[in-house]
Amino acid sequence: MRDTDHVQEIDRVLQGHASGRDSVVQASWRRCIEHYGLDPARPSPAHIVTETELRSHREQSERLIAIARSGLGALFRQVAGQNYVLLLADAKGVTVDFFGDGRFQAELRAAGLYLGADWSESLAGTCGVGACIYTGQAVTIHQGDHFDLHHTPLSCTAAPIFDTSGQLAAVLDLSLLRSPQPKASQNLAMGLVRTSARRVEMANLMAMTRSDWVLRLSSSPEFLEVDPEAAIALDGAGRIIGLTHAAQAALSPEAPLLGRRLDQVAELSVDDLPDLMRGRPTEDRVIRLRDGRALYGHAIAPQASGAPQGQPLLPGGLSSLAGPDPAMQALLDRAARLAAGALPLLIRGETGTGKERLARAIHMCRSDAAPFHVVDCAAVGSQPLALPIPGDGRGTLFLKGVEDLDPAAQALLLGSLAGCTLRVIATTRCDLGARVREGRFRADLFFRIAGAALDLPPLHLRQDLDWLLDRLLRAASADGLRLSARARADLKARIWPGNLREMAATLQAAALLAGGGVIDSDDLPPPLLAPPPEVAPGDDLHQVLAACGGNMALAARRLGVNRSTVLRRLRALR
Repeated sequence: MRDTDHVQEIDRVLQGHASGRDSVVQASWRRCIEHYGLDPARPSPAHIVTETELRSHREQSERLIAIARSGLGALFRQVAGQNYVLLLADAKGVTVDFFGDGRFQAELRAAGLYLGADWSESLAGTCGVGACIYTGQAVTIHQGDHFDLHHTPLSCTAAPIFDTSGQLAAVLDLSLLRSPQPKASQNLAMGLVRTSARRVEMANLMAMTRSDWVLRLSSSPEFLEVDPEAAIALDGAGRIIGLTHAAQAALSPEAPLLGRRLDQVAELSVDDLPDLMRGRPTEDRVIRLRDGRALYGHAIAPQASGAPQGQPLLPGGLSSLAGPDPAMQALLDRAARLAAGALPLLIRGETGTGKERLARAIHMCRSDAAPFHVVDCAAVGSQPLALPIPGDGRGTLFLKGVEDLDPAAQALLLGSLAGCTLRVIATTRCDLGARVREGRFRADLFFRIAGAALDLPPLHLRQDLDWLLDRLLRAASADGLRLSARARADLKARIWPGNLREMAATLQAAALLAGGGVIDSDDLPPPLLAPPPEVAPGDDLHQVLAACGGNMALAARRLGVNRSTVLRRLRALR
């Protein structure tokens, strides 16, 4: 295209005549003349900022440059030999990082494809970086799309990089000094810069939110763990505190995400995140959105640096299993230490106390993506167990309810475990040691699966009931329901024979029955099982009192007896 033809085309666009240029280019041409006062007939050389100015821009972008550099280096190697130049510009349009062939340094610098070049639209006219900054979208400005005659030989494809709060942080640009004539020749470049910008945003989110939960999202399970499409960061209450740009479109195209709770956009709460960690097949990690769509999720637990001061640094999903309860924190600390080895573990506890969740959390302490194989012992028949062969690697074999194995199944399991390379974690609802002594459970199998034991307390002995009630209520309702003081006291006074499972079901029912934003005691369904008629044995009685902070009236309500009965029992124990 001759220079006069280019100037005449810009003039025709400003007069409202039709043009083959896309709307982004035409709008930018108008801004160049009407807002910036630029002259298309007067070519201006590339503007390179001074060394002092460049140092200032680079210092302000230092963290992002460090996060992005390895990925950009990989991208440049991918296009090596095709004469591309890779630029990272800050939000003001100044190139703060550069990848190019040093043999053409002088030519690249003259064209502005170099470190320190200022590609802001008000200075350089219509260009890839400038148009990307203005629109917030990925663009290709190809040859004659450029406003300034100095840049018309170039082809520039740029994609925005947003920070964790959704603000433009940088622009990634892939440019050529000379390229084939069709604009479509840069479609591959467009795909590459978009993908690379998304990965830089992901790396930045992971680096900025190490002490928070991160939920990575994908529309299909195949690349969920290796190259997810979007991600959000969440605080302990499940509020979204950071995101990648793609997460906004994926989760809530119409309304801003920052500050909203996860359960307001998905049928999921922060308490469910451990179930979306490694150890479960990716195709099973489905997230249902409130608008009916579905995505796949991969949750990453907070790193140790985010643990409260004085509290053990818990890996994996262990940190989400308990609140301020010294006994539970000691148990989880013990579980974290045992998780580092391969010793078989036996988790003991009443029904509904969270044995399987603890087993999964222990498995998730692994740094790899080893499988988590579940065997429901109540469903084991007379055939040998089809356990993974040794060549499958060391994952986890989860034996759910080993007390349900009959003698024949116990023998089959013992034989199946021979040579198995999986780590065994088993659960039981009863005193399995007593069954061994009674001859109802094989001693050789018991010692094969019980290298160490972890005992989960019943719910009525836990001291973090307020914490549990709040978390389970968030999971039960996305409408911000809260408990009245009377309802909270009633719930804390119950015995909970079904433990966490029963409490979760009770809150789900109450959320449906409540007429407004507050759940009162009238909204609570009655307990499914009547309280036991007798006071607990001495040891249990002292534990209940400790869990109730020494409040004898609360302990009596939790035990389902009169306060005088508790007092009489305590006197008898002295």
